[in-house]
Amino acid sequence: MTAFPQHLIDGYRTFTSQRLPTEQTRYRELSERGQSPAVMLIGCSDSRVSPEVIFDAGPGELFIVRNVANLVPVYEPDGGAHGVSAALEYAVTVLRIKHIVVMGHAQCGGIRAFIDKIEPLSPGDFIGKWMQMFIKPGEVVEQRDRESMQDFITRIEKAAVFRSLENLMTFPFVRHAVERGETDLHGAYFGVAEGSLFVLDRETKEFRSVREMAS
Repeated sequence: MTAFPQHLIDGYRTFTSQRLPTEQTRYRELSERGQSPAVMLIGCSDSRVSPEVIFDAGPGELFIVRNVANLVPVYEPDGGAHGVSAALEYAVTVLRIKHIVVMGHAQCGGIRAFIDKIEPLSPGDFIGKWMQMFIKPGEVVEQRDRESMQDFITRIEKAAVFRSLENLMTFPFVRHAVERGETDLHGAYFGVAEGSLFVLDRETKEFRSVREMAS
């Protein structure tokens, strides 16, 4: 077995010497009373899109689920093992989360892999099977006239956020919490190159730049 990655050891030592001393009390409180975050964030596994960094969040502030292309499956109580569904159930029914944010991002590898490989799935095509939760078999994905490939990919990346928000409402406990005003659903989109953040406007169904919004 090879050695544990040295840069992780170095990072931990920096954490214990710089950040931990300023947040030690916070960590002790969290260990004693448990977590009570107000926000659940469903994001992509992409290493460039770290929710804690983007939102400058401290320990205990975000309950995070990350997967390929930030997807939420539909509610399927079929006896199988469902990681995202289990996390949702815990967040809503146990932690009483007040906000669920689905955050997509630019240059999403999962979206691009699916666009580049729309063909019958092979037995080991885990990415293809996962992405079919977003685009069902038989749905046609095409570039619109006068739409560049980049604009097309961006549109699909944002569409994945919309689909996940729709799928969230198929979970009875999520729908119940939303209808009772106990939980709100939100969409967001992060631009990796510029570090830009866009949030979904519920009325216009468009993503608005946070930089242009009133503070």
